[in-house]
Amino acid sequence: MNMERSELIAGLDRDAVNALVDGRHGDPFSILGPHVVNGITVVRVFLPGAEGVEILQADASAVRTKMHPVHEAGLFATALETGGRYSFRIQWPDAVQETEDPYSFGLLLGELDLHLISQGTHYDLGRTMGARAMEVDGVEGVRFAVWAPTARRVSVVGDFNAWDGRRHPMRLRPQAGIWEIFLPRIGPGDRYKFEIVDQNGNLLPQKADPVARASEAAPATASIVASSRPFQWTDGEWMRQGAAKRSGEGPISVYEVHLGSWLRVAEEGNRSLDWVELSQRLVPYVAKLGFTHIELMPIMEHPFGGSWGYQPLGLFAPTGRYGTPEDLAYFIDRCHACGIGVILDWVPAHFPTDPWGLARFDGTALYEHEDPREGFHKDWNTLIYNLGRNEVKGFLIASALEWLEHFHIDALRVDAVASMLYRDYSRNADEWIPNKYGGRENLESVEFFKHLNSIIHQRCPHAFTVAEESTAWPGVTKPVEEGGLGFDFKWNMGWMHDTLHYMQEEPVYRKYHHGTMTFGMVYAYSERFMLPLSHDEVVHGKGSLLGKMPGDHWQKMANLRAYFGFMWAHPGKKLIFMGCEIAQETEWNHDASIVWDLLDRPDHAGMQRLIGDLNRLYAEEPALQHGDLHPDGFEWVIGDDAENSVFGMLRKTGDGSAMVVAISNMTPVPRQGYRVGVPREGRWQEVLNTDAVVYGGSNLGNVEARSEPQPSHGRDHSILVTLPPLATIYLKWQPA
Repeated sequence: MNMERSELIAGLDRDAVNALVDGRHGDPFSILGPHVVNGITVVRVFLPGAEGVEILQADASAVRTKMHPVHEAGLFATALETGGRYSFRIQWPDAVQETEDPYSFGLLLGELDLHLISQGTHYDLGRTMGARAMEVDGVEGVRFAVWAPTARRVSVVGDFNAWDGRRHPMRLRPQAGIWEIFLPRIGPGDRYKFEIVDQNGNLLPQKADPVARASEAAPATASIVASSRPFQWTDGEWMRQGAAKRSGEGPISVYEVHLGSWLRVAEEGNRSLDWVELSQRLVPYVAKLGFTHIELMPIMEHPFGGSWGYQPLGLFAPTGRYGTPEDLAYFIDRCHACGIGVILDWVPAHFPTDPWGLARFDGTALYEHEDPREGFHKDWNTLIYNLGRNEVKGFLIASALEWLEHFHIDALRVDAVASMLYRDYSRNADEWIPNKYGGRENLESVEFFKHLNSIIHQRCPHAFTVAEESTAWPGVTKPVEEGGLGFDFKWNMGWMHDTLHYMQEEPVYRKYHHGTMTFGMVYAYSERFMLPLSHDEVVHGKGSLLGKMPGDHWQKMANLRAYFGFMWAHPGKKLIFMGCEIAQETEWNHDASIVWDLLDRPDHAGMQRLIGDLNRLYAEEPALQHGDLHPDGFEWVIGDDAENSVFGMLRKTGDGSAMVVAISNMTPVPRQGYRVGVPREGRWQEVLNTDAVVYGGSNLGNVEARSEPQPSHGRDHSILVTLPPLATIYLKWQPA
């Protein structure tokens, strides 16, 4: 059908056409695609750089209709004989492309989706926003959607359109500030970003997708279209048993890992292992040592490796450093097959200022606060999420659920909770804004944590949450319905600092600091605690755990063994950082591997064996588990022997059917015939001794001790034991 050029652009304002070809038009669907003009269907397409375009109608028996250039910048148009589906055959200078018209598809997101996104209650953003490979009207392609409410124009750019923002401007759904488009014949693996013109007409740096589910490995910054095919899981039984694990009644012993430096391949440029290799090396290693969980330092995509993942920009995308999202799913599946849960560090507190990231995403403070007194972390040079905005709160909660639901993560350890709870965190008096009541509490963060934990517990019965909270904020692990924040566990930072301070003292002076080892029990049941010896204690000049111990090498090793024995006997779930189990001598270096050669030395191999035996004893002895959460499971047997620096802890089940006494001698002086009061008569068998020769010790100890009807430590019965130097022993009660 022949139509004049003027008819093909009839009704179009010249300024609108110029805005389109200049990349400034905010409503491309009003010009491009099929439009009925005087009862005739006119199709227009903007293809800068194309030499010619033909249109093929699906019902026209492969008859091609040439499109006419109606603007020298690359705007083509033609009239169709009939309506219905059509495609383009585009002649580029060096190739021919056949594809459907992105502007021939109708609205993509439903009204309910838009409403929930605006309300901050759309918890499946990973399947709604970003890039979703799918079929629309029988055509395979990718649906893109991004939140940029104040932008004048948003386009998808990528390898598929020569990164030209004029080619695929998107449609705005104004009620939610969402831009959307469906691009035919592209799919998983394609790289893309969003090109945004702000409300003032400024072209912003091309932005990575905030909801991308895959990304290029740093230092590259493009998002990648992820596959929409479901992962092939084999952990159904594990997931069904998850609710029981969340109760915390059993043992939880965590091995914290920075994947990039756990083991490097020196022969191949000192590269890190990928997910498949980690499945083959890390998972069996952790299982052999008896840990119940691996905690992964943040694996969300992050631009700067030196942040260890704690400054992420891709909260829905596993970092490309270790492989694909499918490879990560395989790793998690292998962990579950070996009986190991996976805890993931998750960072909702802040994000880096990289211009291609979330910072001023649409030209305004969209994800962050406008006022730097609320929106900027001086400590980390990062931006703070604006949790008072529904869309931001929903974005973060949907990210948490992405890992728990779609990647089967067993727990989230939420980073920097204290920095979120206090408006004056690390700020001078004139650098923060009080809440509406004039206080320092961040009410938006409080509401966010309550909402987050409630949703997780409702939707993910297999999962639990852990707060890294370093203050005395009340009720961190109290249920939301009782006024708490709703976390399942809290890192006990006070216990960590107190006990490490004690262990750093020379033994001769420890009697003056005796209370720092016992103080943790004053508040041990105020929260549900995890005892962490984390990466933060072995970096930034703090040295290694072994390096903190006083004395010569033998004494350092003995001190550390005694400390681990004390820690595993103390109420609270356990966590140590990688390398601590082999007594690494130098502090952690994220650019290097753990010094595995230390295992060639018997004492370091002995430390590793001790950790495995402590984990196994913890898992096998219900007496060592009950008191983690219940006060009736713990008593001090010896809490006041400061002169000898001796501590004695009784761990027991609620009904008293199982009991273990753990005694620590924190001096290098062996103590023969040391009398210890016990709650029951019978035999007390030594089941673990950190001074055993197999651990690198002097092998001084006990086989068993029989109770005598002689009062001691306020009890009617007592036993005489040998306390090895700088050691912890465990004695298990056996009926007489």
